[in-house]
Amino acid sequence: MRTTPPNPLTIRRRWRRIASAVTATTALLLTGLTTAAQAQAADTSSSKVTWTRSCALPRHPGEMACNALRVTGGRTAFQQQHGITARAAEASSPSGYGPTDLRNAYGLTSAAANNGSGRTIAIVDAYDDPNAESDLAAYRSHYGLPACTTANGCFKKVSQTGSTTALPTADSGWAGEISLDLDMASAICPNCHITLVEAKSASMANLGTAVNEAVSLGAKYVSNSYGGGESSSDATYDSTYFNHPGVAITVSAGDAGYGAEYPAASKYVTAVGGTSLSTSSTTRGWTESVWRTSSTEGTGSGCSAYDAKPAWQTDTGCAKRMIADVSAVADPATGVSVYDTYGADGQGWATYGGTSASAPIIASVYALAGTPSTGSYPATFPYANTSALNDVTSGSNGSCATSYFCTARTGYDGPTGLGTPEGLGAFTG
Repeated sequence: MRTTPPNPLTIRRRWRRIASAVTATTALLLTGLTTAAQAQAADTSSSKVTWTRSCALPRHPGEMACNALRVTGGRTAFQQQHGITARAAEASSPSGYGPTDLRNAYGLTSAAANNGSGRTIAIVDAYDDPNAESDLAAYRSHYGLPACTTANGCFKKVSQTGSTTALPTADSGWAGEISLDLDMASAICPNCHITLVEAKSASMANLGTAVNEAVSLGAKYVSNSYGGGESSSDATYDSTYFNHPGVAITVSAGDAGYGAEYPAASKYVTAVGGTSLSTSSTTRGWTESVWRTSSTEGTGSGCSAYDAKPAWQTDTGCAKRMIADVSAVADPATGVSVYDTYGADGQGWATYGGTSASAPIIASVYALAGTPSTGSYPATFPYANTSALNDVTSGSNGSCATSYFCTARTGYDGPTGLGTPEGLGAFTG
């Protein structure tokens, strides 16, 4: 089937926003001359956190970028809470939130201990991470999680065609993304099996083929931590790659602040926004707000230009698909611990953020909640169970004409959707 290719100008305008606040080195990303953006800065309490993009920005129509951000300096919220001061020690010890923190924050402590056995979460990413299994083993061993290996049947790595031997070319940036995704799935659902499906490139066609392969292999929960510009081809991508009833498919909302991305805009997926997560003296013990660092860094949100509005979305300001549906931690300044050893950036322990963290967290919550019923669309589940979510009511991710598109409020809003998990009630059919 012939489709209209994405408009290169639309994609360039979307991603140019990221480069506008940084040095000329970042601008080289748009011409493919470098693969790492200059670090952005965020204030947390009385310190400054810096980070860099894990993957290069899109350079061609139909190309996706991963939404992982690796912390490079400063003190994260975790370090401040635990009195950690030396960034130099990061490679040898965790410096972000671990499994216990995340499960506690989202009311999942007992669920993670008792649920997930026999269920498979699929992680879809581009290119190969040669150290994926060994890095996953190091993360799980450190936190006392059960082993998840090829040998015991818990872990499987395949190409987009299902091959276990003919894998894509390795890529250090996407390897960091892969480690982040595998570690978050492990943190939330330690008893789940994990299938890593590696696309041969970062094109939507290849990543979409990998999604189809994940479903054909039996995964009922598929996490996608990437995004790019919308296009008139999106409706075709929807029907070709993402229309899988009975499967919970999560997608990152993006890291460039206010503005819609695809495939988060697909009406068949759960679009996942990002928050800043910190401990507090509240009954919950945690507090969250919209993640925004600057005009070019923060969770994505917005009204799709192409995708039809699903029946379960009832907000009235957007006639088409609205992003996001739900959210979870994504701010690098309140980031998560990840173990990654592949490539120049893979030095062991690191702290990561971005909506690449929130998408696998939500996919794993779906896995804990149980197998979706045949024919169901799990993106509808939170809309029927809003009381089982933490409503995020403060913060914004940019400026917009319709306030809830970019500003948190009571009830539904674009940046955080209906809120963050408080147990499993919002993720069951």
